[in-house]
Amino acid sequence: MELRQLEYFVAVAEEQNFTRAAQRVHISQSGVSAQIRALEKELGAELFDRSARTATLTVAGKAALEHARTALDAAEAVTQAVGEVTDLIRGRLTVGMVVGCTVTPLFDALADFHRAHPGVEISLLEDNSDRLAEAVRAGALDVALIGTATAEPDGLEALPLLREELVAAVPREHPLTARQRVTLAELCAHPLVCMPAGTGVRTVLDRVCATQDLRPVVALEAGAADAIADLAARGLAVAVLSDSMAAAHRDRLAALALEGVETAAYLALIWKHTARPAVRELLVHSRRAFRRAGLGDDRDGTE
Repeated sequence: MELRQLEYFVAVAEEQNFTRAAQRVHISQSGVSAQIRALEKELGAELFDRSARTATLTVAGKAALEHARTALDAAEAVTQAVGEVTDLIRGRLTVGMVVGCTVTPLFDALADFHRAHPGVEISLLEDNSDRLAEAVRAGALDVALIGTATAEPDGLEALPLLREELVAAVPREHPLTARQRVTLAELCAHPLVCMPAGTGVRTVLDRVCATQDLRPVVALEAGAADAIADLAARGLAVAVLSDSMAAAHRDRLAALALEGVETAAYLALIWKHTARPAVRELLVHSRRAFRRAGLGDDRDGTE
């Protein structure tokens, strides 16, 4: 079997779709299908159930997946080991970021990294924070910028960039604006608009409500802070945002502190402890870019 066959197999397994996998590895769908068929013939078993609209792994496919990833990692490690000796970093770097990301220092870091290491192919994708964290744990992503309810997500290394309190955001004429602070119970008496489950802000909201045995009615969901603010400004629901998100809309929304809520939302860059050389080098550029923007800490860390 060939490494490219394993690469295509892993791509289809992770994308659950032959078309998206083909786009990811930059060849035609028919080329991916042909190589997967050749691999299945060599192994003597079908790796995917093709009867549904999504390509799902068979029992044999599930058994092969981690071994295929290990083989690809080992092959890349050989390249990286030689690259380190010759002062080169090559390969692929897959980066995730939370949907609606506006943290431009991440883009600065990627640009700096690309100029320093043009031999590395960079892939960038958006998703919600929970799925990004799981992808980093599984090795499908190298690094991700996520929103989280903890500064140190389980099983991962993290560079916390921002710690923010949650606030309620309402139009100036809303009855709640008579107060500068509201309790969580008072907040939950109103329909809410918030980010979807799996995002950092929503995770914090759900956790603090659970500690007080409250069940908020999230009537509306949106993945971008601007959309949440737009809905709240029209009086459809009370917005729950981080304080910086709400501050960006202070011209039309009043931000009210949440009384008795000590849990904060974090923005953090995450990666696995066993990071490859390319990841470690990206972290160097990231720390520099974030420090220039006044984010993160001042420790040298990876530098």
